[in-house]
Amino acid sequence: MGNWSTGTGRRHALLAAALASVAVACTPVRPDQAVRIATGSVSHTLCSQTFVGGLDPDQVYAETMRPEPGMGLINWLLRYQVDTSRGEVRTAVAGGFENRAIYRQGLGCVLVHESDTERLSAGVTPDPPAAPLLPEIAGPSLVEPENDALRAALDRAFAEPDQPPWRWTKAVVVVHDGRIVAERYAPGYGIDTPLPGNSATKSVVSALIGILARDGQLAVMQPAPVPAWSDPGDPRHAITVDELLRMTSGLPLDEYRGGWDRASRMWFLESDQAGFAETASLDAPPGTVWNYSDGSYAILARIIRDRVGGSAADVFRFAHRELFDPLGMRSVTVEFDATGTPVGSRSMLASARDWARFGVLYLNDGVVGGQRILPEGWVAYSSSQTLDTGYGAGFWINVTDREISQWGIQWGMPHAPRDTFFAFGYLGQYVVIVPSAHLVVARFGITHRRGFDTATVGQLVADVIAATAAQPTASAAPSATAGALRPWG
Repeated sequence: MGNWSTGTGRRHALLAAALASVAVACTPVRPDQAVRIATGSVSHTLCSQTFVGGLDPDQVYAETMRPEPGMGLINWLLRYQVDTSRGEVRTAVAGGFENRAIYRQGLGCVLVHESDTERLSAGVTPDPPAAPLLPEIAGPSLVEPENDALRAALDRAFAEPDQPPWRWTKAVVVVHDGRIVAERYAPGYGIDTPLPGNSATKSVVSALIGILARDGQLAVMQPAPVPAWSDPGDPRHAITVDELLRMTSGLPLDEYRGGWDRASRMWFLESDQAGFAETASLDAPPGTVWNYSDGSYAILARIIRDRVGGSAADVFRFAHRELFDPLGMRSVTVEFDATGTPVGSRSMLASARDWARFGVLYLNDGVVGGQRILPEGWVAYSSSQTLDTGYGAGFWINVTDREISQWGIQWGMPHAPRDTFFAFGYLGQYVVIVPSAHLVVARFGITHRRGFDTATVGQLVADVIAATAAQPTASAAPSATAGALRPWG
């Protein structure tokens, strides 16, 4: 896949037929836009995981992109080129529909659309980090499982089924009582490999919103400060920050159509992702219906950017100073769109150990080294139930066994204790927090199985609890109104 191919008339004819099939089958997006979404996704994914993650792009394509829905129609016509000297990836289909992603130091990769070049910010050179407040969770060497039961739990987590789709587990880190007690990595991955969190990034955005609320810069229960909705006569004017966090804004910004939806258009066709999300009209009155919403987190990311100074560099410094540095998270890359807004719905990479450190913050009620990072009550608020769902405010929660009607999978995590809550990302990225067991389990992989193996990860959590003899104690579910009466509300 490293070389370009030249399109021919026959190839374009076959491509048109394939695109017509895609258009009829699954999407309101024009066929040419659907292919540009595909080339944008490939370019950005390979750029991030090559230049940030240090991984082999051909392996990333084979495991992450090739199995995606719809890729079989165009895979034989798709070519990508990774230019390591320029730090960019170009992808085309049948010699056209090209998309280009470029790497910028400290800011990861960004898709470059027409007219973007002039407004793209340069990379960021980080300041020397402050000494972390969180005590070190492990030494520099790989932590082998401390007993046979833990080793067997990791064996099962990395085991593959007899036939595809595969699990392709890449990393598991287990933290018990503040220390790593077991970790394992797939070949080619290691302690320092930055791993994409995909939608687990939303949980980090929730934390940054909490820090702004801690400092009195946001009132979570008040209307979101979105200039495009400032007219009191605009029905979106009433949408609160809380409703954006809980995905009850009423905005139709889901990702239900296998890549050909408004969220995919936002990520791969739009230079200003939050600006695109803000134009959506309401499908339901705010606060009445839950609907998975990547656009809500694009808008929250813009609010963060505007509150901390207005540029990518300002967000970078804020996030490191207030969150990543205190936790000792040294491998983090948050990616941005062309306007300098973080791609808060999906684009943060960090090592599995750093993702685990983020989980420890929530395990410790938002306090590290005696210093409160998250406002009092924020962890209970984040893990409190939204309407009758298994979602909180940036985290998934384990309070119901019902199915998500749109997806046909369970809300929660079977086998795990009821007080479990977790950051969860596409293709099986998990940061699982179990307060009753003093436990954090970070699991990362490329899992195209239905539900991204939530049940398997739940079984891993149960196995680890048994192996560490950390019997869970009764834990009441947080109140759905937790935080409503807090000063930051």
